This record gives sequence, C-alpha cells and structure tokens, in this order.
Amino acid sequence: MESKRILILGGSGFLGNAIYKELCNYYDTYGTYNSARRSFENNQQFLRYNLEEDDVFTILEKIKPHVIISALRGNFASQIQAHQHIVEYLNQNECTLYFLSSANVFDAYRKYPSYENDKTLSESIYGKLKIKIENMLLRIPQKKMGILRLPMVFGNGSPRIKEIKKLIWDNEPIEVFPNLVLNVTNDDKLTQQIHYLINRNKTGIFHLGSKDLVHHEDFIKEVVDRIGKFNPIYKRVFTSNEERYLAVLPKDNKLPKNLEVTYQDIIDHHIVG
Repeated sequence: MESKRILILGGSGFLGNAIYKELCNYYDTYGTYNSARRSFENNQQFLRYNLEEDDVFTILEKIKPHVIISALRGNFASQIQAHQHIVEYLNQNECTLYFLSSANVFDAYRKYPSYENDKTLSESIYGKLKIKIENMLLRIPQKKMGILRLPMVFGNGSPRIKEIKKLIWDNEPIEVFPNLVLNVTNDDKLTQQIHYLINRNKTGIFHLGSKDLVHHEDFIKEVVDRIGKFNPIYKRVFTSNEERYLAVLPKDNKLPKNLEVTYQDIIDHHIVG
C-alpha cells in the first residue's frame, strides 16, 4: 500500500514544523514555507508558497496530497480564499483536511469551558476568522475534514516561551491574567495527537488541550519557576471582575488515555532549555 502523501501548509512555522518533524519519518510529507530561510529552500520536501500571491491549487495539483494540514498564518482575506480553494480540491479528490483552529472560536462565552459540539461565537477578529473557515468545512462530508481546536500552545521553542524568556532577560513585566481559566498544550503532545488522528483516519471536531484547567497566572508563574531562579516582574491584567474561561475540553471525541495530557505534564515537560 502506498504511503499517505501529506502536505502541511505553513510547514515552516512553529506548529507546522513540529508536525512535519513528527510525520516525516512515517509518511511522504511535504511542507510549505514563505520565509527566505535557507534551511527550507534546500529541503526538497518544502515548497515556497506565498499566501497572498500564490494560488494554493498549484501546490495541491503538484503534490496531490491524501492529507492536508492547514497551519497557515497571515493575511485573513488570503487565508479565507486559500481555504475556499482547498475545499474545492477536497470535493473533487480523495483527500482529508485537518485545520488547526483555536479556542478563540468560543471567546464570546466566558462563563464555562467549551466542548466539541457547542455553538461557536467569538468577539475577536481572530476567532471570527477561524469560525468562518470552520463553517466552510462543516458544509463538506465529515470524512473529509478534521477541525482541531487548540488552546494556548507552549513548549521549548514556542513563541510564548521565547517571549517570556526575553521579558525576563530584559527585565520587562510579564502579563498574567488572574481571572482567566484555560487549558493548555505543547508542541510534543499536539503532534503526537495529530499523528494518531491521521494514522487512524479520524475525522470530525477534536479539542486538543489538557483535560484539566488552570488559571493563567498560576500556570505562567510555575513555568517561569521552571525556567530558572529569577524574580520577574508580573503585570496582573484584569479584563473582567469574574472568572473568564477560554478552554476547549473534549467530551464526544476523546483520545486514548496515553495521548491525554494534564496542564502539570505541560509544565513538567520540556519547558526548560
């Protein structure tokens, strides 16, 4: 049986590249890059793709993927157009799309965590973009799509951890949100979960975060304690008087026990380095 051909759109970004590294030893995996980074130019498995200038069809026709993973970032209108073209491609070919969505599709609901089949509603431009693309995917057969909603993602090379380290070194305040209750993940766990979904041909809506919740302030402080012995300055930001949830918990589409994660696992794992 021929190996699945996988195309990761946004393969040079933090998450896209982590997914590429997880999958490339198991599948015929390709990625796109937009930056002029030499490391990608010389990699035969990476294709240059500019979201705003290039038509995604060209790359889809060239690679003919069985699985597309969309980790695209950039201009919102261009993202919408690219996903419209991807949906056309899915309708005409044997192919499945996994779309990296966000807990922000629920950011208008503040009073409780969100589950897979809850109605989406967002107040942020980012959340509204993700909802718009999700709604396109909900109109195609479920066997052709996976909506992967992610909470905040941490991990060694993650932009969030890099930013925290920079703030510590520069003696700048780290913003924490004492009233924000969330769940979290890291690149390691997330890529294993995505690998499992592809391997088992799982489709539908998945909430890929820790199975438990934590206050943003507590989590960030524990992470900083792991980074080293510092006395950072914290800036406590109150966006509301009561607790506010931004958490995507699994209820209907749970993963096997060995792929579940707690927020403490995320703190204990690879934060240092």
